[in-house]
Amino acid sequence: MQINIINKSTNPLPTYETKGASGMDVRANINEAITLQPLQRALIPTGIFIEIPQGYEAQIRPRSGLAIKQGITCLNTPGTIDADYRGEIKIILINLSNETVTIQHGERIAQMVFCKIEQAELVQVQIINETTRGTGGFGHTGKQ
Repeated sequence: MQINIINKSTNPLPTYETKGASGMDVRANINEAITLQPLQRALIPTGIFIEIPQGYEAQIRPRSGLAIKQGITCLNTPGTIDADYRGEIKIILINLSNETVTIQHGERIAQMVFCKIEQAELVQVQIINETTRGTGGFGHTGKQ
């Protein structure tokens, strides 16, 4: 699949860091470092604009290394970038650690995964089919 991209940052284009990677690493495009206090969130620009083909979306997901090592994750995860969006991609980061964390220009802050999607047609009815599970929701199968 081809994705057209405009890169207004000084960073390299998002890349797959390994041959088997599902997500491309996306970098911060900031003029000065951003410091996140514990539980503080910030919208981090990337300087990239993409054209996604119809029938696809881009999902923004946390980077596992940032999450485990520094307590930094993405809010609204996965974040959806619709095929018709043409604005700058920005990442909502939050600091879930007890320490102050600083984000630097060019730092890999999230990953972007492209996924095929389908739009559903909703049909209003009075009855839906029953299943063995039925209305069993959160925790309905027990702890084991």
